[in-house]
Amino acid sequence: MGKHSRPGPSNQPSRAVPRVDTDNPFAAYDKRRRPPVDIYRRHRPMHGGVGHLRPDEPRVLEEWTGFAYEPVGTAPGLAAAQQWVNELQIGGGPQRDAP
Repeated sequence: MGKHSRPGPSNQPSRAVPRVDTDNPFAAYDKRRRPPVDIYRRHRPMHGGVGHLRPDEPRVLEEWTGFAYEPVGTAPGLAAAQQWVNELQIGGGPQRDAP
């Protein structure tokens, strides 16, 4: 078995290949528009660094637009930022605009 061979029988497709819905012509496009790791909202420390060391410092709030994360506001501390991130998850997922 070579260095880069995948385990398993050679007559089965790799599980690393994502499945695409053949009935939906926009399936590949929709998959590319999803945020990394399905995180639609995130927060970052305003002055950089790791987020858990200074919980009282202000945070930049960012939302996924379909192409990149964009800043949408600030939070006074870690607790408020985490609450803002979790609001979207409690509400039942991301809200999409109607075409």
